[in-house]
Amino acid sequence: MEYKYMKLALEEAKKSILIDDVPVGAVIVKDNKVIAKAYNKKECSKIATDHAEILAIKKACKKMNTWRLEECTIYVTLEPCLMCYGAILQARIPKIVYSTPSPKYGFTNYINKTLKNTNKIVVARGIYEEKSQKMLKEFFGDKRN
Repeated sequence: MEYKYMKLALEEAKKSILIDDVPVGAVIVKDNKVIAKAYNKKECSKIATDHAEILAIKKACKKMNTWRLEECTIYVTLEPCLMCYGAILQARIPKIVYSTPSPKYGFTNYINKTLKNTNKIVVARGIYEEKSQKMLKEFFGDKRN
């Protein structure tokens, strides 16, 4: 089941490329139903917080008519940054599944060094890791050429 949702997140990430943004997609699932999907829009909107995770959380909260997403799982193609991890904590999402780590901005670097996972969020990684990495490498490779 997790592969199905991560595949949807990858499809969302592809939309970011079309608007010249870093290819990151997010999907939020509750009771085996997708309740929100989003992709990075920061370059297009010129708003620093328009990350896929934040946008998906906003949509899910609106759809569920609550800020508490306690029975949801978020699937993300790239390890969330500290800002997005904070939003996930605030939304009370108990599980994060991401494809590939973000060595520069990933939250686990901060969690391991300075914070403790006090809310006991379950974190899983590696689903479609190669596909996600390939998409990111191609995107940044095109930028550098």
